[in-house]
Amino acid sequence: MAAAELVDGPGEPEMREGMVRRNAAANRERILAAAQAVFGEQGATGSTEEVARRADVGIATVFRHFPTKDALIEAALVCHFERLAEQAAALATAMEPGEALRELLRTMIESGATKLTLASRLPAGEIGPEVDAAAGRLRATVADLLDRAISAGVVRSEVSVDEVYLLIRGLSQACATAPPAPETLRRATAVVLAGLTA
Repeated sequence: MAAAELVDGPGEPEMREGMVRRNAAANRERILAAAQAVFGEQGATGSTEEVARRADVGIATVFRHFPTKDALIEAALVCHFERLAEQAAALATAMEPGEALRELLRTMIESGATKLTLASRLPAGEIGPEVDAAAGRLRATVADLLDRAISAGVVRSEVSVDEVYLLIRGLSQACATAPPAPETLRRATAVVLAGLTA
């Protein structure tokens, strides 16, 4: 090979570095999605090896991104809250206030068991500031959607975000303890949402 062929052309190192960063970001997203699925389904028996298998990466890649299982679970919780907040923001611009709130609450109820299972895997009292911050941002977004729905006259004016969260937590806890049939959960969710309607 000629010496000239061993020399990078203009911009090639930057292009390679950009590709490496994109691959690392894609791996991280797959790992977090797999962690939510594995720990949500298997609880305490879930393993980082299974997370790596589902994410289609090596176990070393998992630990390169997340040095401990606790760090992985905490990052998965942050991801869970951030995705819900992103969905809420998208719904707020795409739907009328009542339907946007109902759609978000359906998703929160359906994914609530996974959230509770992830949180239960962390040592008691050791939920980090990033999880708290992400959960707080989601709660503020839910409160904003609720206020909009109340102002539009489609949700009862006396309903507070505390009551909404209690209802979500109740159904989520029930699903985490004894998972119901999907149709049963849909009907139970419909009952809860009907109770909020003005």
